[in-house]
Amino acid sequence: MKLIRFGEIGKEKPGILIGEKRFDVSSIVTDYNEAFFENDGLEKLKNALELNPALPEVDASVRLGSPVARPSKIICIGLNYVDHCHETNAPIPTEPIIFFKSTTALCGPNDNVIIPKNSQKTDWEIELAFVIGKKASYVEEAEALDYVAGYCLHNDYSERAFQIEMGGQWAKGKGCDTFAPLGPFLATQDEITDVNNLSMWLTVNGKTFQNSNTSNLVFKIPFLVYYLSQFMTLLPGDVISTGTPPGVGLGIKPEPIYIKAGDVVELGMEGLGSSKQLAVACSK
Repeated sequence: MKLIRFGEIGKEKPGILIGEKRFDVSSIVTDYNEAFFENDGLEKLKNALELNPALPEVDASVRLGSPVARPSKIICIGLNYVDHCHETNAPIPTEPIIFFKSTTALCGPNDNVIIPKNSQKTDWEIELAFVIGKKASYVEEAEALDYVAGYCLHNDYSERAFQIEMGGQWAKGKGCDTFAPLGPFLATQDEITDVNNLSMWLTVNGKTFQNSNTSNLVFKIPFLVYYLSQFMTLLPGDVISTGTPPGVGLGIKPEPIYIKAGDVVELGMEGLGSSKQLAVACSK
């Protein structure tokens, strides 16, 4: 299945995507949240759809929200592509680098990205994200995929001055409002033939900056589930983003390139659709 959430900000309803058509499943499901995943919601929804395939269609013009409701955690993995380490002059990690994005950063795939107040170095990062399907604590790597509900496209926006130059935690440059557009949909595992071989791309104003493949991940998803679950309980609906390949603005030579108001960022991944964000200045 491909799960979507649609409607105005804060009023999203659950739906599904079949082909190019969107359908409302709010008569069956309350929302794609922790309770949904925890209570075997994917299997129950699948069974309900088989019994009642007639659903209201949702117009293609309706806004898409994040395909999961606000999770308990958004966990990100830094420097998880070898070439990205090289372009940022960072050593290849021997263990995953972990940081968190705020849940208030989560937004729809085509929502505007707001350049934070006093920002000069807002950057882009296409990433493969996955969503936890059931509570995970001290999981064995061999069983890790049993805990994965599905996969999403994610743009891990970053304010590099906040992140790097101000000291302290990376989270300052990662958790700004609208810095985690997710979707357009959550694809369950059966929708993706090989998650370790998905092509991906990102453009800014039509120019390609990132063009890579998930085969280049340093730490794969089963290891990440295992590793993270040694340090914290992963709850159903938690989002884990696996890192970005080369081509971020910070790594452009001879001078970095950063996003300014009016820029258009588009990205896509094989099997996971595409998204588009217009950069706008903070109005506060």
